Amino acid sequence: MIRVIVKKLFFISSILVAVSTSLQAQSKEIYKERMNAINKNIYKHFYDSVNGLYYETNNVKPGEKKHSYLWPLCALIQAANEEEVLFPSKEFMPPVMKAIRQYQINVPPVPAYQSYVTKEEKDSRFYDDNQWIAIACLDAYNRTKKDSYLNVAKEIYRFMMTGFDTLSGGGLYWKEDEKTSKNTCSNGPGIIIALQLYKITHQQNYLDTALVLYKWVNANLQSPTGLFYDNKKIPSLKIDSAFYTYNAGTMLQSNVLLYDITKEKKYLREAERIASAAKQHFYRNHKLADNYWFNAVLLRGEVALYKTDRYKSHIQFFIEDANRIWKEEKNSEGLVGKKDKRKRLIDQAAMIEIYARLAELK
Repeated sequence: MIRVIVKKLFFISSILVAVSTSLQAQSKEIYKERMNAINKNIYKHFYDSVNGLYYETNNVKPGEKKHSYLWPLCALIQAANEEEVLFPSKEFMPPVMKAIRQYQINVPPVPAYQSYVTKEEKDSRFYDDNQWIAIACLDAYNRTKKDSYLNVAKEIYRFMMTGFDTLSGGGLYWKEDEKTSKNTCSNGPGIIIALQLYKITHQQNYLDTALVLYKWVNANLQSPTGLFYDNKKIPSLKIDSAFYTYNAGTMLQSNVLLYDITKEKKYLREAERIASAAKQHFYRNHKLADNYWFNAVLLRGEVALYKTDRYKSHIQFFIEDANRIWKEEKNSEGLVGKKDKRKRLIDQAAMIEIYARLAELK
């Protein structure tokens, strides 16, 4: 009798596993279909094929800049990398990198990318804009081993370190020509770049840099809840206490990377504390706050933690929000975005990244 019961339970269990596997495969294909649809829309509505550049929105108005600022391309290059992860026989990064190179300017102290197309006008250089590109290139290098991606990241590392000084005890500035604040959004990505370069090269100076920046952010910009304030003003040292998902995301990912490198449990515990605080603060009424791309950066950290501790709670609320967005925040042309009739390039890119990361986990 017991043997019969065991056989029945095993049979039922096998059916449940098969059903679960089938549903996961279906979800992955759904995410890939959404990514493909968004990508086609980007090249239909946001791409200037004559100049190899992109538009900021799908409806550029008179008096607005013709082409996109660099920031949306920071989202698009990461999205392109994630697409290549899922579609390894295709290339999505080359046209975006070709566009990004049109933002490069070779002026002292080192070359870097300015915030607008160089041939159209001279503009400021933001440390974080450059760092997002470096992070995508490091991910691409780890995947392809192409030195061209590593070289871009090393060059950006040199640029970001020109934004470091000891005012307020250390930390990186946000903007090169207006050194008026040191932000989590320039220090968090800086930690990730330094740690990734350390993992690739095993050069101690990169790890030393990461730890210096990590300690500064925690000492100056972390709130008691575990989340991170936006910035510290220079020279007043006043704190801008706004919370954004991407700041939680970079510091969450930094802690996971430090745990991976050092195996010290304190970093894993800190990552879990940040993840818990982020979900509690930002996920309200079954939806995430902030813009899609900020949330995509948080997802990077949540995925890194999930791959370490395997707690599905780190990603389940992202799955729910991503499905809600496709249902509620997509227009008749398939463009995603909030209520504004004009849709933004950065939102399209962010959702490609989010769907890609969720598909990879499936």
